[in-house]
Amino acid sequence: MSDDYSDNGTGRSWLERVGQFFSSTPGDRSELLDLMRSMRDSDVIDGDTLGIIEGAICVADMQVREIMIPRSQMVSIKASSDPRDFLPTIIDCAHSRFPVLGDDPDEVIGILLAKDLLPLILEPARMDRFAIKDHIRSAMVVPESKRLDSLLREFRISRNHMAIVVNEYGGVAGLVTIEDVLEQIVGEIEDEHDIEEDDYLIKDLDNEEYTVKALTPIDDFNEHFNCEFSDEEFDTIGGLVMQKFGRLPGRDESVELNGYQFTVLSADGRTIRLLRVTPPGEQQDDNIASEAES
Repeated sequence: MSDDYSDNGTGRSWLERVGQFFSSTPGDRSELLDLMRSMRDSDVIDGDTLGIIEGAICVADMQVREIMIPRSQMVSIKASSDPRDFLPTIIDCAHSRFPVLGDDPDEVIGILLAKDLLPLILEPARMDRFAIKDHIRSAMVVPESKRLDSLLREFRISRNHMAIVVNEYGGVAGLVTIEDVLEQIVGEIEDEHDIEEDDYLIKDLDNEEYTVKALTPIDDFNEHFNCEFSDEEFDTIGGLVMQKFGRLPGRDESVELNGYQFTVLSADGRTIRLLRVTPPGEQQDDNIASEAES
């Protein structure tokens, strides 16, 4: 059998390992992932398929609090507000579903669908007779600690697309959508309302700094900057930066990795999107220039 089908260090072919998989259950998830990666390396499955498998396995260990949109970033509607007040907000943000809250921000009344407001646009005279309570749908409420695989199952059964997340005291902590869960499995899902970005992954700013998309593969980053960041645990540079922070950082927060300065330029409630990178040499040059000026 050719070397292309051998598993270095074990003497076993990937075909034998596949056969073992179907004849006996792998001892743990690590063995299962090793098998899937071996199949990817042997072109039995492609990288996208492996990514989906890895995402599906990781979802079983993740909780809602890790991906939810925090309360501070929620776009919600007060049950007592007039359509003339909240329609501009709905049109501006272009979401399809909105939490409806009572006078107490922890009182969840329900979910309002943007499509239910179309008659108001076609017949403005109906605004005076509009009663939001006649249009809201019941809200699905889940705890922060709920596992994502269980949440996805509930979304499918209940046919809901959004859930309100509550903390241990029953207060509103944020919201989560079915798209948020699916993106953990298949990657970011863009629609017609997402902001279009340039095709570049790494862009020279002409001032000894660079903008780098967080989704840039570590191999591409290493090749561009002639460095050696490890890709054993993470595939993207954003994953490495997130690990260094130990949490989801906010805009303008910075961290240093192997002499490289990473500053968050764009992030949402789920992930880092864009970074500014200053390589080690440029930082040293800037320091020397500053000392000379002083």
